[in-house]
Amino acid sequence: MAVSKRLQTAEKARRFVGLFLVGAVLAWPMMQTARAQVLPSAPPRDQAGQFPLMTQARACELIGGKLQSVGVARCLRAGLRMSGSASVHGVPLLYRDFPASSRRGVPQRILLLGGIHGDELSSVSIVFNWMDHLERSRFLPFHWRVIPNANPDGLLQRKATRGNANGVDLNRNFPTLDWQREAMTYWEKRTHRDPRRYPGPAALSEPETRWLVEQIRQFRPDAIVSVHAPFGLLDFDGPREPPQRFGYLHLHQLGTYPGSLGNYAGVNLGLPVITLELPHAGIMPTPQQQARIWADMLTWLERNLPREAPLYFRLGQYPWEDVP
Repeated sequence: MAVSKRLQTAEKARRFVGLFLVGAVLAWPMMQTARAQVLPSAPPRDQAGQFPLMTQARACELIGGKLQSVGVARCLRAGLRMSGSASVHGVPLLYRDFPASSRRGVPQRILLLGGIHGDELSSVSIVFNWMDHLERSRFLPFHWRVIPNANPDGLLQRKATRGNANGVDLNRNFPTLDWQREAMTYWEKRTHRDPRRYPGPAALSEPETRWLVEQIRQFRPDAIVSVHAPFGLLDFDGPREPPQRFGYLHLHQLGTYPGSLGNYAGVNLGLPVITLELPHAGIMPTPQQQARIWADMLTWLERNLPREAPLYFRLGQYPWEDVP
């Protein structure tokens, strides 16, 4: 009896191994296809030792392959433009303008950002959804500049990362007036050298941050909307009374940090900076929730944007010019 039981056990084990090997053989092509859709951690360099700038089509292939909620075809149809700048790994930094349709005076400008942190996937997807809404809208009171994916290298890692390809948290790399004095001290003492919040070796050390600052300088927005996850709240920095809620996101101000966008644009430049913290990094709000956030945000912007450009923009002087 003991010998018979051992034989039965051995036979079950052989069957299990056989089924496992068959499954692995069948799954291998799908695994290879999925891996091919994601940017390697270190793409090939050119003869000069640089990462070559990839095409817009290749960027959409990677972004759409990573985000099923976006998809390749939709990314290609989105009308995104090459800016001439790229991430560390050569992914083009893409944007699109939606000019105002109103004929009443000079329209105010809104800069909409997604994906500053690469592992906040929902922040990229929802910006693509709102781009579709802007495309369909017959009346646009504002001129929108939309950057759906500000940190493509972080998003496109096999496991998406908060920082960029250099391991820098782009939302701690902006040239705030306190960066040189406080950024590294804050990182070392307050975050205990948390690698996810590394501010970089210097303010504006990263190509993505330099490009975002140049976008602010050239576009001169009257407000900035930056989408993040996963705290499930509404944050605000800058002048004016903050909004109390957009949809199901309620106001909870988190404060500013050395090198953060809220500190740089909200405090140093005096621009209203609205931060939408979605509840989940990998799960999208429902269409109804997305529509309510958008509608409440438009209402607040129409009622509360300052009518005069910030002093820095009017004088042509910028605080980052004094930052090494």
